[in-house]
Amino acid sequence: MEKHVDFIENYPAYKPKKGEEYMSPEMLAHFKEKLLAWKEQLLEEANSTVSHLKQDSETPADPNDRASQEEEFALELRTRDRERKLISKIEKSLRDIESGEYGYCKMSGEEIGIARMEARPTATLTVEMKRKQEIREKQGVA
Repeated sequence: MEKHVDFIENYPAYKPKKGEEYMSPEMLAHFKEKLLAWKEQLLEEANSTVSHLKQDSETPADPNDRASQEEEFALELRTRDRERKLISKIEKSLRDIESGEYGYCKMSGEEIGIARMEARPTATLTVEMKRKQEIREKQGVA
């Protein structure tokens, strides 16, 4: 997942103009562009994995080599599964941009905040609401 963190950290952050309204059209355009670029990167990585798995699909004769190869493939497939789920979150965020719901907490309706949206562009909860959700999950309360 390191590549994804690097992508978010290295993508230029939005610098709001003085007095700019939260989630202004310019700000939404920035996040839409950022989400689309992130999605494109994930799709490229998925395609390269498919190519890699096809190229390296010849089964080694040595059982240890075979076990190593299977473990490597399993790890790659788990990573791609996480990325597939992330792509789904990105697509949901893009729909939220179109509907005007992007950047607002799904539980409280409050602004999530630009800093959090830059760090986690698929966030749907404020830090406070996310913390409360995690506490409830740990306590076994949904």
